[in-house]
Amino acid sequence: MPQLRLALNQIDSTVGDLDGNTESIVHWTRHSSEQGAHLVAFPEMVLTGYPVEDLALRSSFVEASRAALHALAARLEDEGFGELPVVVGYLDRSERAQPRFGQPAGAPQNAAAVLHRGEVILTFAKHHLPNYGVFDEFRYFVPGQTLPMIRVHGVDVALAICEDLWQDGGRVPAARSAGAGLLLSINASPYERDKDDTRLELVRKRAQEAGCTTAYLAMIGGQDELVFDGDSIVVDRDGAVIARAPQFAEGCVLLDLDLPAADPGTVPQGVVDDGLRIEHLTLSADPLPAYEPELAGGTAERLGDDEEIYTALVVGLRAYVAKNGFRSVLIGLSGGIDSALVAAIACDAVGAQNVYGVAMPSRYSSEHSIADAAELARRTGLNFRTVPIAPMFDAYMESLHLTGLAEENLQSRLRGTMLMAISNQEGHIVLAPGNKSELACGYSTLYGDSVGAYGPIKDVYKTSIFRLAKWRNQAAEERGQTPPIPENSITKPPSAELRPGQVDTDSLPDYDVLDQILELYVDRDQGRAEIVAAGYDDELVTRILRLVDTAEYKRRQYPPGTKISAKGFGKDRRLPITNRWREHG
Repeated sequence: MPQLRLALNQIDSTVGDLDGNTESIVHWTRHSSEQGAHLVAFPEMVLTGYPVEDLALRSSFVEASRAALHALAARLEDEGFGELPVVVGYLDRSERAQPRFGQPAGAPQNAAAVLHRGEVILTFAKHHLPNYGVFDEFRYFVPGQTLPMIRVHGVDVALAICEDLWQDGGRVPAARSAGAGLLLSINASPYERDKDDTRLELVRKRAQEAGCTTAYLAMIGGQDELVFDGDSIVVDRDGAVIARAPQFAEGCVLLDLDLPAADPGTVPQGVVDDGLRIEHLTLSADPLPAYEPELAGGTAERLGDDEEIYTALVVGLRAYVAKNGFRSVLIGLSGGIDSALVAAIACDAVGAQNVYGVAMPSRYSSEHSIADAAELARRTGLNFRTVPIAPMFDAYMESLHLTGLAEENLQSRLRGTMLMAISNQEGHIVLAPGNKSELACGYSTLYGDSVGAYGPIKDVYKTSIFRLAKWRNQAAEERGQTPPIPENSITKPPSAELRPGQVDTDSLPDYDVLDQILELYVDRDQGRAEIVAAGYDDELVTRILRLVDTAEYKRRQYPPGTKISAKGFGKDRRLPITNRWREHG
């Protein structure tokens, strides 16, 4: 059987940074070449970054992407890699009108190209366009209608892009019909909790349907609220895993494959499944001389569930800070579990020397809260200061004479104002410490604890906050390090401390029950009747759903934050603010 050394470059890219992304592609192509690769691949839209959102609608950006692609092809030739076929994702436009989709000629396409001998020799666009969750690809793109194939050293390789594997039909069965020996799919599939298991089973299933070895190359890194976890996978035609890359790690997966030989006297052609027209190019018809395989694959160690989520939160924050040109972050430290976990994540993401914490006690702040914040700073090594808000609060109260909730919220807003003032003065970005349970129920203060540029735990329920904090401390102990989060921050009852003796359960149900109901309503879109039928108290369910429905305006004003669930607040869950439909009656 013909042999082929495949290089899957699981790398990060930044939206709009065509020059920087080009340099990264050249670097990893050089590495692949030095390792003896015969075919090199990069992730979906790696040249432009992903997702580009409404940049796809700017013709200037589309043309810049196309120009960068041709320049990249020439650059690879100049650097001595012209004989090495390279598959690269980029942003393109359709050359012909597609009336079926209501699009004129020039409509954008999520595309990929094969670069060889200094030229762009083959281009194709994603056939299946996702239009769910965070994906709006029908808003931007028109689909491709071809089955692209290249013959490399006597092996026919079919090419696909991400959703082409996630949906039935299209390029997967077409690859079988065309007799492909390898199906290569380039992807920018965002991370979600437990998605790695789903992804593996998907690739196994598609390989069996395609009837050939299937390589699934994934992106890593972060873009705004999305995190990409890598986890590239190669399986044989029966679905057995040949190789599986590390999670959340940049690198090149190299492996030697024995693949079926293409018929030397026949070139696949015609129209196959889903009306796809085969577009085939022969780059090298003859198989390589037999060589002793050196790279047989292997499976990287998998992360445990809590480590996986925590790592996603770290990667998401690190990417947001670095890609937006910042070096340091600022956190209001209350001594509570939320700000403590955010601080730990921040220290792991950007280094403790670049994390600045501020304790802002009021007359209602307990001594243990102040002490817990200081202890967190001691354990992690972050920069710490204490600035009491009592003088400011008293000055406001002399003028306004506030009471009740207005008095409580004033304290939170003073803290928010102070954080933003320090941010402006010193150049840090503020991290908001709100979690998904609080955001769901509106348990936050606009322009108070909700201020900031990024919310690292906004998609994490409170019960998971406790679990992640315990895991992070345990991981530190196992490494012989100091656990970053004080035990008292984990065990004491959560409280905003805006009035004497206040605890969260004064306003919210117990978090164990609350989070279960929220997951049914927010994440699974179940209605009141379904949730009550699942065994939850009718009155409690009605109350929680009312809190969620009336807090939409707050969530719209909350900063972006790392998405780890299938339905995070923001692009995943889009509800009107003005809305008289109520599940709770």
